Amino acid sequence: MANENMRMSAAGIAALHQYEHVVLHYYPDQAGNCTYGIGTLAHLGPCTPEELQRPVTLAQVDAALATRVADAENTVRRNVRNQQLTQAQFDALVSFTYNLGGRGATPVLQTADPGQMGQVAQEMGQYVYVHPFRNGRRQPAVRSQGLASRRRNEAAPFQQPGAGR
Repeated sequence: MANENMRMSAAGIAALHQYEHVVLHYYPDQAGNCTYGIGTLAHLGPCTPEELQRPVTLAQVDAALATRVADAENTVRRNVRNQQLTQAQFDALVSFTYNLGGRGATPVLQTADPGQMGQVAQEMGQYVYVHPFRNGRRQPAVRSQGLASRRRNEAAPFQQPGAGR
């Protein structure tokens, strides 16, 4: 099985830190969901006043990061079994999966499995919208410039000549 021994590289982890930032408290993400650490979703919807006052330790952030990266790596390995990925491609798919969750990333991962790398890059570019929560209701999708930039970076390894060979 292709990719069975791959793990996210130190460069991939550094990119996650850059995309997500380390925040040692609960905060509303750009969609208004309660989040902490390195983009770890606490729950959908706004944080409670108590959560906003609650500090988060670096040990908690590191533990959540390690768990979520391992889950994302497993999801990529489980879904991309036939196409051998480069380290940069694996890191990009793990980052993408970390951000969207396994279910959200599945369509892109299924495109990567048969080696349709140009299509992977194109599909990644569609995941640049958030549905903010306001007044307890999910709002229409809005384009996130931050996600658009992240997706360009994640898609880059799939656009290079020879990608998928």
